[in-house]
Amino acid sequence: MAVSVREVAAAASVSVGTVSNVLNRPDKVAPATVERVLSAIDDLGFVRNDAARQLRAGRSRSIGLVVLDVRNPFFTEVARGAEDRADADGLTVLLGNSDEDAARESAYVASFEEQRVHGVLVSPIGDDLARLRRLRERGVPVVLVDRVAPDGVLSSVSVDDVAGGRLAAAHLLGLGRRKLAFVGGPSGIRQVADRIEGAGLAVDDVPGASLEVISTEALTVLEGRAAGMAVLERAAGDRPDAVFAANDLLAVGLLQALVMHGELRVPQDIALIGYDDIDFAAAAVVPLSSIRQPAALIGHTAVDLLLREAADAERFSAEQIVFQPELIVRASTIG
Repeated sequence: MAVSVREVAAAASVSVGTVSNVLNRPDKVAPATVERVLSAIDDLGFVRNDAARQLRAGRSRSIGLVVLDVRNPFFTEVARGAEDRADADGLTVLLGNSDEDAARESAYVASFEEQRVHGVLVSPIGDDLARLRRLRERGVPVVLVDRVAPDGVLSSVSVDDVAGGRLAAAHLLGLGRRKLAFVGGPSGIRQVADRIEGAGLAVDDVPGASLEVISTEALTVLEGRAAGMAVLERAAGDRPDAVFAANDLLAVGLLQALVMHGELRVPQDIALIGYDDIDFAAAAVVPLSSIRQPAALIGHTAVDLLLREAADAERFSAEQIVFQPELIVRASTIG
């Protein structure tokens, strides 16, 4: 028997109007309330009436894709790879930007389910994947993007970020740098945590080397610029001699601060390496060394996995595909 909006409201201890706002205008509802309503929807298996009508006609010819930050060119390339693969099967990709906000991520996933998409690709923020597992249990194929599924229940396509972090730090250490800093955050983003872990492993192998973590609130150029300005304000002896940025956007911001607002030279005074190898990296005023991820291939492969699951869900076994990162050396570390 179909679950009603009134039942969802009762389970979440809110009004029917609040449930309606969460479904149609979530920006007008407090994030904590949105999360509570979405949790009730998940638990009860609620499907809105318009989605039920679509269900009678079968699933739509669309795939939902939720990324961490659509401003990051890495995710643009992931989306392009997904679109190319989806187009080959006559499908379209609906893009959602969580903006590193768990409530927005949940809202997009719920919306895609209501629209009866062919499946959902998600680059999740945190480690709580219970909602995505329940979505798969209800017959919606789910593939994690740029993130390994921790329990193997869901399929995933990712890059070995621990190896990537180790590769970046080992490169800096191989150049004779010993006071390394990692710039990035929030650490709740698994990719960030894995890159820190990898960098730490490389530093542990070198006597006398150290790794400082400089946290940021987001993975953006502005946050990188702020971190760079903070480094400039330190006494010369307190500054790192090498910086590993969690992504290239942060690295670009750091480079702007160090080169345009200070007297430090890159790489002579501070070597700098980013992550992702977006197009901007090679075009920066000092071309950036970076750890390359095959972004378009990640998106293409994720759709391929999703379509295979959708074609035969009963016999499909979740797969974890992990690509290896590649070190790209430019003038920001060896100029």
